Amino acid sequence: MSDQTYTLHGVRVLECAADGPFLEGERDATDVIGNALSLRASMVVIPVARLSAKFFALKTRIAGEMIQKFVNYGIRLVILGDVARHVAESDALRDYIRETNRGTQVWFLSDRAELEARLG
Repeated sequence: MSDQTYTLHGVRVLECAADGPFLEGERDATDVIGNALSLRASMVVIPVARLSAKFFALKTRIAGEMIQKFVNYGIRLVILGDVARHVAESDALRDYIRETNRGTQVWFLSDRAELEARLG
C-alpha cells in the first residue's frame, strides 16, 4: 500500500501507508512534511505501525522533535491507531496524549472513524 491523499470534511489529508519504514526522527518528519506540502495537504495521518517504541518513550525526545516540526510548518498531525500498550507503560505519555488531544494541531486517535468525528 502507498501513501494516499484525500479530502475529509474540507481538510486535505495525506495518510502515510502503514507498511512503510519507521519514521524515526526530525529528518523523517521533514520528508513527510515536504510530501504533504507538495500535495497541498494540511493534515498528515501517521499510523502507529510507522512509529517505533522509541517514539513513545518521551525521554528519547523523538516524539517532541518530530511533532515540533509539524507545528513549525503548520501541518496538523494525527497519530492513528492503538497506543494503549505504550500508555500503559507511561503516565507521562498518557498525560501528553490527553493534552495534545485537547488542541487542534496534534491528535492521537484510535481509527479513521474517530478522525472523521473530530473533523466533522
